[in-house]
Amino acid sequence: MAVARVVTFDGVSSERMQEMQQEMAGEPPPGVPAKEILVLHDPGTDKALVVLFFDSDDDYARGDEALNAMPAGDTPGTRSGVQKYNVAARMTA
Repeated sequence: MAVARVVTFDGVSSERMQEMQQEMAGEPPPGVPAKEILVLHDPGTDKALVVLFFDSDDDYARGDEALNAMPAGDTPGTRSGVQKYNVAARMTA
């Protein structure tokens, strides 16, 4: 079963989001076996939501460990929450 790591960030300015877009090279960070990463940003509230999809609990655990070890400066803003979810349904057009 696929699992998702959902992370919320506060204090994410539009400028910081532009920097992050330039830094992201289309690949997950090293040590993060995510199959897909979705980044949402609300410039009106300076909040961001990052959803990482993993194929298994083992992949999630490896990714979670790598992401928790990242320097705070590598994140979009101040991390305010991390949740693990089972992916119950997923649709793409």
